[in-house]
Amino acid sequence: MKKVLSIILGGGAGTRLYPLTKLRAKPAVPVAGKYRLIDIPVSNCINSQIFKIYVLTQFNSASLNRHIARTYNFTGFNEGFVEVLAAQQTPENPNWFQGTADAVRQYLWLMEEWDVDEYLILSGDHLYRMDYRQFIQRHRETGADITLSVIPIDERRASDFGLMKIDDSGRVIDFSEKPKGEALTQMQVDTSVLGLTKEQAKQQPYIASMGIYVFKKDVLFKLLREGTERTDFGKEIIPDASKDYNVQAYLFDDYWEDIGTIEAFYHANLTLTRQPQPPFSFYDEEAPIYTRARYLPPSKLLDCQITESIIGEGCILKNCRIQHSVLGVRSRIESGCIIEESLLMGADFYQASVERQCSLVNGDIPVGIGTDTIIRGAIIDKNARIGHDVKIINKDNVQEADRENQGFYIRSGIVVVLKNAVIPDGTII
Repeated sequence: MKKVLSIILGGGAGTRLYPLTKLRAKPAVPVAGKYRLIDIPVSNCINSQIFKIYVLTQFNSASLNRHIARTYNFTGFNEGFVEVLAAQQTPENPNWFQGTADAVRQYLWLMEEWDVDEYLILSGDHLYRMDYRQFIQRHRETGADITLSVIPIDERRASDFGLMKIDDSGRVIDFSEKPKGEALTQMQVDTSVLGLTKEQAKQQPYIASMGIYVFKKDVLFKLLREGTERTDFGKEIIPDASKDYNVQAYLFDDYWEDIGTIEAFYHANLTLTRQPQPPFSFYDEEAPIYTRARYLPPSKLLDCQITESIIGEGCILKNCRIQHSVLGVRSRIESGCIIEESLLMGADFYQASVERQCSLVNGDIPVGIGTDTIIRGAIIDKNARIGHDVKIINKDNVQEADRENQGFYIRSGIVVVLKNAVIPDGTII
């Protein structure tokens, strides 16, 4: 794997994940109580012995830079690195990144300095565990110019994805973006060619791209330099290349979730608490997910009732009830609270006890969740100050709302409280 360089696409403005991306790049969004989205593809690379990793981003990259600098420091005995490449304007190219392919194109001058054979292109907003060595091995064995990682899917979900057709050798011969009706039926393939059993192939007769690609070095450079008007890998570069190049499909038959929307992000986090076995686990010793070591104290639970939940490090919970929820690092919940089916991202810092007492005396609201508050079906971003006797329950079942001046949004019926927001005592949302 020394001959492989990985490029993680940090995504655009993250509009589908807004307001979680209001103050941070999409790959820096916290996930599962203590990680960030970028930790997933970077950890997959490290576990696959791929140590040359670039992360391309152009929006709100300060917290992403900070996280990567604090987390991924390889020793001086190999040439490994994880480095953020932000969009920059140059005399040759005064524009920002126009798409996934354009982002890589603008940094080709840097990529070609490395003595590598393949470039592995990854997305920064997916939840999955994958050994890229098998993926790249398949790419080399088939003599492919480009290999796409694909998942098998059933008819019910097929029209939500970009689908492809393959021939008997696994070569991709046709693409269709979110087809429906007759066009969908025409995209059926025999997925047993890629390794599924006959029974599985019958249930899942479609294959969808995961947005994960491996390119031969010269092919990537040729495609990006020839078609400068083509700015996206999935929609333009790869469909056009399938006519003249050997584009192969590699089947990934395991858990994979695109968590690029508020709804998908919310459900993916809460699914981690499922019993007896969640579809994705952070408890795999063979392929751990790495993140920043914070050296926080253990969590303190004082007379609490907690079921089906994940509690991050350094939390202080007093006489409360937590059900089917995920609490991030340094979460602070006061007595009498009920938290149900919610994702709390925690805090970036501890407030000193004296400061908290002064806040309460002066009528200010300290960081955390105040006494007798009920939160149900919500996402509470970091450092939020939620007062006493607040109800965040979406009582009117509103599906979409923008209340930035009041400190929250509603997306797909999920209340999202902004980072650093202050929700006054007695508020009902």
